[in-house]
Amino acid sequence: MERKWWQDKVAYQIYPKSFYDSNNDGIGDIPGIIQKLDYLKDLGVDIIWISPCYPSPFADQGYDISDYYDINPAFGTLEDMDHLLAEAKKRDMYIILDLVVNHCSDEHEWFKKACEDPDGKYGNFFYIEDRKEGELPCNWRSYFGGSVWEPLPGHPDKQYLHVFHKKQPDLNWENPEVREEVYKNINWWLDRGVSGFRIDAIINIKKKLPFKDYPVDRPDGLSSIHYMLEDATGVGEFLGEMRDHTFKPHDAFSVGEVFNEKEEELPDFIGSNGYFSSMFDFSTTVFGGSPNGWYDHKEITPEDYKECCFHSQKRIGDIGYLSNIIENHDEPRGVSHYIPDGDLSLQSKKFLAAMYFMLRGLPFIYQGQEIGMENLTFTSIDQVDDISSIDEYHVALDAGCTEKEALACVSRYSRDNARTPVQWDTTENAGFSKGTPWLPVNPNYKDINVEAQVNDPDSLFSFYKALIALRKDPEYKETIVYGELIPYLEEQHNLMSYYRKGDKTLLVLGNFQKEPQSAVLPSAYKKVLLNNYPEVSVSGNTVTLDNYQVLILEL
Repeated sequence: MERKWWQDKVAYQIYPKSFYDSNNDGIGDIPGIIQKLDYLKDLGVDIIWISPCYPSPFADQGYDISDYYDINPAFGTLEDMDHLLAEAKKRDMYIILDLVVNHCSDEHEWFKKACEDPDGKYGNFFYIEDRKEGELPCNWRSYFGGSVWEPLPGHPDKQYLHVFHKKQPDLNWENPEVREEVYKNINWWLDRGVSGFRIDAIINIKKKLPFKDYPVDRPDGLSSIHYMLEDATGVGEFLGEMRDHTFKPHDAFSVGEVFNEKEEELPDFIGSNGYFSSMFDFSTTVFGGSPNGWYDHKEITPEDYKECCFHSQKRIGDIGYLSNIIENHDEPRGVSHYIPDGDLSLQSKKFLAAMYFMLRGLPFIYQGQEIGMENLTFTSIDQVDDISSIDEYHVALDAGCTEKEALACVSRYSRDNARTPVQWDTTENAGFSKGTPWLPVNPNYKDINVEAQVNDPDSLFSFYKALIALRKDPEYKETIVYGELIPYLEEQHNLMSYYRKGDKTLLVLGNFQKEPQSAVLPSAYKKVLLNNYPEVSVSGNTVTLDNYQVLILEL
């Protein structure tokens, strides 16, 4: 595997609306990010991914972009972005933006022009079909529920395709002019000083054409969009072209939000000349999913979590470099999702942090993860902002769940869990804003906040800081960044343990349960590099691990 500038870094995702509000209007902003750069530098962060901050009507919280060349006034100005890029550079930090080019907003100039003249140049920027009464070009269900087809405004005889929200018309990537516009915009940002992109929903750019129906899988008479994605071929032609026209000439970092990739395609995606620098490992986040909806999800167990991580590591091997997460803006909070009910504690949060962070790959931390922010409990669907959560609530009701059961599903899986404001201190609104926050602050902010943790050597924040420092330590960096990952005692129940082997041999040993358990060490150890307990209990070659104890040992 070819070595690149970004592989030994640590990345951090900011959801700008909820990070820090500098002007007290209830919405986080770019000047707020600038004010917190030193906090992120102190933690040890190098790469900052900022979720969409472009002009948008917010039908899908900024993932519906109405202008690719500007900043949403809610977040600031283009000058603020330039200031952020300059301040990050001073601190040897890198800014990457979200690239959302499967679709744009229906308020984008291109779509407005397509509505004016569906048969003209901009009509071909989208998928526009003639409309026949009682017939659809295909029976695909959008990600947010309902048909992917919507009548074209001003043209009752026409309809357009949207695999996400109806305000997110899909761009027609088969049209070379569309691709040219996309590449032009990417290069404009890279030339401006952006270091790369996280690439949103990118597999969706290739549709199975001509349109066709797939098996109906719900009472709505529609079919999951995933059938189409599995059937579609040729996305690599678009992705390779995008790489060659944009990322490669700039030596930019790119990380793909990739689902449905086929095993044999992995070298194409993240190999030595891959479409992307890296791609997220979603194996744990998608585990237990059901085509029926959230109400039918299978909860992930410690054994499932371990198996998912090891399977991903094995299938990637030395092909390329994964980006590892426990949460992001589209997921519930990791500590609430992966730690079994009733087991949430400071020790279990540290356990989870070490287990994912020490995997081979680029670790991403999502805002608030470093202090252990947790899920909300919703008491009414009216408290929910996220469109996918509202859709899933109704899917659950339609399947016969009670309102209480449907709301419990939303509380467990809603994207709003990750979107509540960052908890900075114990003042009003957790120090996020003096105005009314756009989403409610989690009521536990008095106990879980940055101010309480930054100077506490035993806090989760300090534990993340120690993990980052270990990754960057010249003595261990080669092993942690590039070393092989080999599972250890894989069959032992609720024990998650693995070697990292490079110029040194490290053992990450974790007890994924409340009850203590013992494990046999493969050999004597030289040094304890990290421990979420004050002591190590060893007798002969056997170590006894306490409730969610995790050890990183140099053998």
